[in-house]
Amino acid sequence: MFKGSFVAIVTPFRDGKFDEESMRGLVNFHLENGTHGIVVCGTTGESPTLSHKEHDRVVSVVVEHVNGRIPVIAGSGSNSTTEAVQRTKFAKNVGADGALVVAPYYNKPTQEGLYQHFKAVAACADIPIVPYNVPGRTVVSIAPETIARLAEISNIVAVKEATGDLANGSEIISRCGDKIDVLSGDDFVNFPLMAVGGVGTISVTANVAPADVAGMCQAYLDGDIDRARVLHHKMWELNRMMFVETNPIPVKATLAIMGKVALEYRLPLCQPSEANMKKLEAFAKSYGLVGETVMA
Repeated sequence: MFKGSFVAIVTPFRDGKFDEESMRGLVNFHLENGTHGIVVCGTTGESPTLSHKEHDRVVSVVVEHVNGRIPVIAGSGSNSTTEAVQRTKFAKNVGADGALVVAPYYNKPTQEGLYQHFKAVAACADIPIVPYNVPGRTVVSIAPETIARLAEISNIVAVKEATGDLANGSEIISRCGDKIDVLSGDDFVNFPLMAVGGVGTISVTANVAPADVAGMCQAYLDGDIDRARVLHHKMWELNRMMFVETNPIPVKATLAIMGKVALEYRLPLCQPSEANMKKLEAFAKSYGLVGETVMA
């Protein structure tokens, strides 16, 4: 259902508030450059520091502006199942095409608790659900056998696999077959994960190089493996630069260098160090991100 390059879009701020105009500009940038879908209010969108009212507004603005041209997946996860249910219902009601539901963080549920959490969220609304497995941030990992159980639930349609572990991704694909789609959540392994059966990515790098990430995914889906490999290697250093500090610090700084957003974060995130900012500026120029639309 969800295939290709889905950008984990940033949330632009200006003077401490959600910058709706810049968000619409970012959506236009992705529509013009072939992005297959948008994931809003995920980790890269600084969702932990959005109020509930802001979260709802960000999702609404993106859904309204996209207007059905590409799929929109709304982040709706929480470490409270009740809150995740409420946010997922909102995503459905506002017209999102899917809901990204992160594994509950901090409270460290068991595998059975994880299964019951996602089962309850899936039951609350008739909307495609994408569990988000990112143990580097949540502490807990959704085991492949748990994902296989979840794949039996009709509206759990994909998983964002952000362990960066190809063995883990391969096991999910081996266990689930065609019951669930696997999307890479780590830009370094987008191409390798597609090689073992993944169908695309929810990408940080796509924020700044949408045509390259979409081009890599589309080439692979079209069977042009050589073209996909070339783009994978082209983006290798770009991927590394997007993680020189905690995501989304570098990607948002790069978008500011490109003139697309203000250089503004919500604490406890802050601007990159002066040294890393200089590195990002130099790399943005060498890659061709400054002064022109990035094309594959």
